[in-house]
Amino acid sequence: MTDKFNLIVIGGGPGGYTSAIKAARLGLSVALVESRQLGGTCLNRGCIPTKAMLHTAALYRQIKYSECLGITVDNLRFDYAQMLAYRQNVVQKLSAGVQQLLQANGVKLFQGHGQLMSENRVSVDLVEGKCILQAEKVILAAGSQPKVLSVSGIDLPGVLNSDDLLALRELPQSLVIIGGGAVGVEFAEVFAALGSRVTIIEAAPQLLPALDKEIAQNLKMILKKRGVDIHTNARMQSVAQDADNLVCHYSEKDLFADTTAQYVLCAVGREPNIEGLCADDVLLQMNGNYIDVGSDFATNLPGVYAIGDLLPGSQLAHAAMAQALAVVEQIVGLQPSVDFSVIPACVYTEPQIASVGLTEAQAREKGLAFNVGKYVMHANAKSVIEERERELIKVIALADSGKILGAQIMCADASDMIGEFVNAVANGWTAEQLIKGMRAHPTHSEGIYEALSVLV
Repeated sequence: MTDKFNLIVIGGGPGGYTSAIKAARLGLSVALVESRQLGGTCLNRGCIPTKAMLHTAALYRQIKYSECLGITVDNLRFDYAQMLAYRQNVVQKLSAGVQQLLQANGVKLFQGHGQLMSENRVSVDLVEGKCILQAEKVILAAGSQPKVLSVSGIDLPGVLNSDDLLALRELPQSLVIIGGGAVGVEFAEVFAALGSRVTIIEAAPQLLPALDKEIAQNLKMILKKRGVDIHTNARMQSVAQDADNLVCHYSEKDLFADTTAQYVLCAVGREPNIEGLCADDVLLQMNGNYIDVGSDFATNLPGVYAIGDLLPGSQLAHAAMAQALAVVEQIVGLQPSVDFSVIPACVYTEPQIASVGLTEAQAREKGLAFNVGKYVMHANAKSVIEERERELIKVIALADSGKILGAQIMCADASDMIGEFVNAVANGWTAEQLIKGMRAHPTHSEGIYEALSVLV
């Protein structure tokens, strides 16, 4: 017997559960298929547990260096097991919230591996056996997994991906991180704060290669001050085992070197979960390792769509969620409510980093005539009160019209503040329009006014 629905969603991560809930609220009968925990990588093995650890690590570091504020703590220590318990409690609360939303909106959950078959049928391997679902439309939202770097020794015990590192029950005494992107620098922040000896090896000329060069350089100096050993323009050659540690051999500016650590984290990106997603006779058109879709996220198979990490581009939870909304709204004949092409990027180091639209370098590469409004936050009252360091805001705007092309923020509330510029870029606002809004004092957002004032 085949259960029939208006929509089947394969994958219960941010893109999957968002599309399922939205479709159900719009009156569709919806089945959601997920083989692991609801919430996907973001909630269970990525964004949320990592940010919980960043929160505890930052609090520990603040207390440790609070004497200048008149706060003295004797015998300061932390309980790593309790930190992990707190992290898991956060994950469980949010996962339960997703479960409740699905139930409240009438989404039928099938817990098992889903495989797309012909004629928009989906086979699900349940604990009690296999079942077949069928729908008018199918959304593929199966997510991604950590990418494996192709070097000798990468499969040795103690060489971890981000899933493995989060599963560790002990605090690493030392850690080499291969990759200086968002995942790499956030884990460096956590474990350096807790006393681990941390080394980052990044192949690009800067940390956070996709972001503003000046901000990346600021972060490098901050992390170095906190004890992180950083090597950019450095390429991994191999990993080997010695008596007690792992040895990482790398080249840096044509010189060969090595460093040792108890653990090695491979944080070089993610790749889509394609294997086993489709039956052998279902031939999805691919773009390399990714599913090829049109501007409407439709695949070459009638009624089948793909979103999130299955596609090339930003592998971010909020991008997948915006794509999910766009696909569902399209299915029911509505116009997209969110501009899914304007995607903010956030890095939750201390201070936070957030960016949207074009950087200076990207605007220059496009041959655009632009101006930069820059404000260094050393005179911002909130930053002074909180003893923040190396914080700044940059706004990129067209020289003739003042239309905002992008913004980069490095300060304590950057991940919240970037929303102003997401709206500005999505709606085509100018610096003159955005500066009209009053910002409260004292706040970090006053820095936005100061940066914009350079442009008007």
